[in-house]
Amino acid sequence: MYRVAKASEYLAITGVGIKDIKLAKKSWIFPGQSCTKFDISPVNYTFEVQAMSAEKLPFILPAVFTIGPRYDDDDALLKYAKLICPHDKHSQHVNQLVQGVIEGETRVLAASMTMEEIFKGTKEFKHEVFGKVQLELNQFGLYIYNANVKQLVDVRGHEYFSYLGQKTQMEAANQAKVDVAEARMKGEIGAKDRDGLTKQNAAKIDAETKIIAIQREGEGKKEEINVKAKVKIYENLREAEVAEANAELAQKKAGWTQASRVAEVESEKAVALRDAELQREVERMNALATTEKLKAELLTKASVEYDTKVQEANWDLYNKQKAAEGVLYGREKEAEAQMQAADAELYGKQKEAEGMMALAKAQGFYVKTLLEALGGDYGSLRDYLMINGGMFQQLAKINADAVRGLQPKLSIWTGGDVAGGGGGGSGGGMKEIAGVYKMLPPLLQTVEDQTGMRPPAWLATLPTGK
Repeated sequence: MYRVAKASEYLAITGVGIKDIKLAKKSWIFPGQSCTKFDISPVNYTFEVQAMSAEKLPFILPAVFTIGPRYDDDDALLKYAKLICPHDKHSQHVNQLVQGVIEGETRVLAASMTMEEIFKGTKEFKHEVFGKVQLELNQFGLYIYNANVKQLVDVRGHEYFSYLGQKTQMEAANQAKVDVAEARMKGEIGAKDRDGLTKQNAAKIDAETKIIAIQREGEGKKEEINVKAKVKIYENLREAEVAEANAELAQKKAGWTQASRVAEVESEKAVALRDAELQREVERMNALATTEKLKAELLTKASVEYDTKVQEANWDLYNKQKAAEGVLYGREKEAEAQMQAADAELYGKQKEAEGMMALAKAQGFYVKTLLEALGGDYGSLRDYLMINGGMFQQLAKINADAVRGLQPKLSIWTGGDVAGGGGGGSGGGMKEIAGVYKMLPPLLQTVEDQTGMRPPAWLATLPTGK
């Protein structure tokens, strides 16, 4: 008879003229031959595999496998025809065979992995199971067309996944509460922050306006001081030309005055700078102490009060801290303004000292020029300066005033006639001149006794013996 198989079927023919098994879609069946039809369409097998992890935690692995013979492999079809086709593919025998293979490989693989590894690596675990099961099913000519591993299930009395799910759910709920509270906190803090920034920027603009005004005033004073200093220098130069005769005394005076004033200015400015630095440090420490005190008080209250009072306390602390920073900022700018004024005053003093130094240099140059003109004779220079300065006239006036006050008895030296003609009452026309020359030695002697300076050689020479 002639037999034809359906689209999803094959004919397995054995008997006379066939060495082993002949597979065909259509064929003549001769006497002495046997023909069996078998369906190659895959079948769904549903299992609940019980396994145990490496920590000895049991679990159930629900799975659905779609398994059937491999239609594109003749060897696989021959194996299937020999081992499976005598039985119905839906029979208990085939179901137990497939289930045994799947459960065995799943248990072996699960025993080598921890529960955390199985749970987190479900995809990898699934591929491992499929690979090992497929190796065992190859000997039956079966192929896994599809497999679906469902969520792992707890064994009764071992609620590992249930507790783990509850833990995750509680963590998610707690995190949601934290997120809501944090969002509410950010909203309130943002509103307070914007209000604080507005007030802070307004205070900053006011402070910067005051600083700019002080800077402009300081620049005006500085320019005024510079002009006065230049005028003073010009006046000093003019005075230097007029007071050339007082070079030595003015030079010493200028040196002492310069050293004294520079030292005085440096001392005053150093004290002022140190005072400003200490004041600023005191203000900063006071601000920090106030801030820390406020922080401690507000944090103590915050531990007792609820969220709303915590936010209000933090805002109060923020306002006070910013107020302290504003006071410190103002004090720093005030100290900078004082330092600028001090620098301007120091600049004026330095210019005045430079003018006095210029006067001293001019007088020194004048004395140097006179000394070179006199051939380096210091005595002649001294005598010239004394005569030019009117020192002898002043000494004579001082001595005359002193003598007038003492009312002394004066002795007048008179001599004979210049021509040697005896001591007559009116000795001739040269008598007065002779009297003047007779008075010079006592006068010069008196000057030498009082000042220690001898008269120049061109004027007179005192006797060596007194």
